[in-house]
This record gives sequence, C-alpha cells and structure tokens, in this order.
Amino acid sequence: MSGFADSDLTCNDFLGGRVRLYQPVKGYRAGVDPVLLAASVCASEGDSVLELGCGAGQGLLCLGARVAGLSLTGVELQAAYADLARRNGALNGQVVEVIEADLAALPAPLRQRQFSHVIANPPYYRAGGHSPSQDAGRRIALGEETPLAAWIEVAAKRLAPRGYLHMIQRADRLPDMLQACAGRLGALEVLPLAPRHGKDAELVILRARKGGRAAFRLHAPVILHEGARHERDGDSYTAKISAVLRQGAPLRWPQERP
Repeated sequence: MSGFADSDLTCNDFLGGRVRLYQPVKGYRAGVDPVLLAASVCASEGDSVLELGCGAGQGLLCLGARVAGLSLTGVELQAAYADLARRNGALNGQVVEVIEADLAALPAPLRQRQFSHVIANPPYYRAGGHSPSQDAGRRIALGEETPLAAWIEVAAKRLAPRGYLHMIQRADRLPDMLQACAGRLGALEVLPLAPRHGKDAELVILRARKGGRAAFRLHAPVILHEGARHERDGDSYTAKISAVLRQGAPLRWPQERP
C-alpha cells in the first residue's frame, strides 16, 4: 500500500484536542476503542510501551498524552499506516518509534527488547466471520489474518518480567484470549464494557501480567452511555467515559486509587 496523499486525509481531535490525528478519509478510522484501551493502561513515567498493530498511532499517542515520559514503540504491518503513525507522532510533539513489520515475524533487534507494557487492539473478527471490506486498510484492521493467540504469544515474549498486557477485544473472543494466556501470562483481570445499563458487554479489556499469580478477576461492567436506549442525536456518554474521551482521564480498574 502506498502512502496517503494529503487530500486522502482528515485531521481529527481526540481527548478534547490534546491529541490530533491524521486519518484516511477512506480506510480504517479510529473510534473510541483505542482511546479506552490507552486510558486503561497503568503506566508511569519512564515505562516503555509497545503497541502491536498501532495503526495511525491513536492508542500510543493517547497514552503518551496522559502519561508523560514514556518510551513509545509501535509495530504496524501496513506501510501507509506506519508512515501515518510517524507523521502523527511529529504532529503531536511525541517521539514514537514505528516499526513496519508483521508481528508474527518481528525483526531481530525488536525480538531482543522487552517492554514494561504491551497494548493491542487486534482485529475483532475471525477469518471468514464477517463480510470483508473492499478497502485493504479496513480489511486488515478488522479481519483476523494472524490468530489472536499469536498476538498474545508475541506480547508475552516482549514483556519484561512483571510487565502488563492490555488488550481490547469483542466479548465473544474472551475465551480465546484466556486460553492463549495460559502458561504465558497470569493475574488475569477482565473489565467488561457495556453500552448501557441492562445490556450485555460488547467489548472487554483484558489485563494480564508476566509472572503474575493473583487469582482471576472478572470486574463489574463499565457502562458507556446514559439511559436505557439511544433517544437523541449526539453522544450520551456517562460522565466517567466522557472524562476519559474528552479530558484524557484514566479508565481506572476497580482496585486502583485516584
């Protein structure tokens, strides 16, 4: 895939304008999922972060905007999106190392490194599980080509001892995620994300720790929208989620203190 021309891009605000991102007019465009993922990461100044499948850099840049002093590295398969992630890093004044590579065949120098955190927003749909997009960028971003278990295996290898994986996925993929963590990562926690009160969770965020031994925890769901149904134009996010999306607030896990 060749790079994007300026006429093929829009520039969009995230975190209330704290992050600005060039995104393709046609192709994969970031929604709230990578923002919620970045908000859930318990990173501190000086930590190193690797994102698998970083796209245009939205997850890394939102995390870097919330937590200063991080070392940010992204791996992206598609050359045009890798170039866009570098461009977005410069646009936001953040230093982001972007490596164009298949996560199943990482370059040797990267395989020698370990990170405090690995984050990932893998494709949601199993191969053959949805109608593929005609756009290559969207097709690769949304449709699984590398098995989900491989994402977790690579993440586990790249984590430093006691390092954390944070991954957002569809709720129906949770069994696959848990199975893939067995023997690789421990202290598993799941934060379900439900669209409204009384609705099943559609997404989950998994947190796992290399060398962790704590018991599995399934937390109460985080509710994204007010009300029992969509009743008006515009967003209806809860105050908690609005603070995450508009103000760059963290999405705290239940045991974490402000």
